Amino acid sequence: MKPLPRTMGALWLAALSLSVQAADLSFTQALQQAATQAAVLRQRQAEVAGATSAMVAADALPDPKVFAGIDNLPVQGADRFTLNRDFMTMQKIGVMQEIPNGERRQARAESAKARAAQAEAALRLAEVTVNTETATAWLNRYYLQQQRARLEELAQENRLWQGVVQSQLTSGKTSAADALLPQQEALTLATRRDALERDIRRADAMLARWTGDTGGPVTPTGEPPVFNVDADHLRAHVHHHPALAGYEPLTGLAQAELHEAQAALRPDWAVEVGWQHRGPDFGDMVSFQVSADLPLFSRTRQTPLIEARRQALAGVEAEREDMRRDHAATLESELAEHEALSRELDRLQQQALPLADQRVELQRAAYEGGRADLGMVLAARRDRRELQLQILELTRQQQTLAARLHYLYDFDEDAAP
Repeated sequence: MKPLPRTMGALWLAALSLSVQAADLSFTQALQQAATQAAVLRQRQAEVAGATSAMVAADALPDPKVFAGIDNLPVQGADRFTLNRDFMTMQKIGVMQEIPNGERRQARAESAKARAAQAEAALRLAEVTVNTETATAWLNRYYLQQQRARLEELAQENRLWQGVVQSQLTSGKTSAADALLPQQEALTLATRRDALERDIRRADAMLARWTGDTGGPVTPTGEPPVFNVDADHLRAHVHHHPALAGYEPLTGLAQAELHEAQAALRPDWAVEVGWQHRGPDFGDMVSFQVSADLPLFSRTRQTPLIEARRQALAGVEAEREDMRRDHAATLESELAEHEALSRELDRLQQQALPLADQRVELQRAAYEGGRADLGMVLAARRDRRELQLQILELTRQQQTLAARLHYLYDFDEDAAP
């Protein structure tokens, strides 16, 4: 019988040595590191700062305009193109200030305030997303590491089985065909190891995505938090989903735009003051002028825009309700999945695992009493290892799902595990 390929064993030992050299990272450290390293948070923080700064100038008057020019310049006769011979010719300079009506300025201030609130809501959503993704990435990495250890134990069981089968083949107690079974099992385990190492590398990359580049893989340390799921509590807090929180400022922005469109029915004003200089034989003059918009054709200008803004507001409110229903449906689906995982885990831990332990003990007693061979004992132990691997995988799925439910629907720093 051929031994386990050396290259395959070398790869497995290399993977284990990498895990030993990896940096330690606890669950709390991962969340803290992500809070300072996640680039999306810096982006959202910059957007909040920009939107807050824009509020200062939102309802300010437009910049005044300066004007200069010449009035009544002669273009014919003896005085053509002269500036100081005709009493009507004047060089002028002045300033003009536009004054939007108060309702329009107030609406612009409301729009700026709503945009700042929208940026803050986007920041909160980003914070929850970073916490959610970091938590699930760390939990994935932790349970994959546990599976790696269990898989190595299973490989050790198979190596013991190979020795027993080889002895039985030598003594004529088994056939050559049966002697191939441990080798086939070794190949299956090698394939599972490759898939597991692939998943671990993916988990490392995802964890680095949120915590920043640490220069290499990390090793999750400490016990993972346990996220308990209270279905009724989550259903009552489905409207706390951070994506829904962003609709409140979005509604405020739509309302402010509607108010600004309605303000266009009232005139804006402008004030102009000028100094007019004439020739030395004539005195200088001052001019003063007030102008106002005339919204005389509101039926074809302002009214259609007002209706468009009103429909946009209704669309935002309908979109918010649609998203609420979508999250409610998603929550029910995830709760059903969590309940199914919990029931299956309970069966495996409370019933299947004790039966597997009992089977191992019975086979060991039978072996010691000469009623069974060692291969049967090892087979029972392999089955128990497989069951432990299955429990770890289901626990990984259950806890990552519970973490997502916690952070998305019921996140509270003080209540976090």
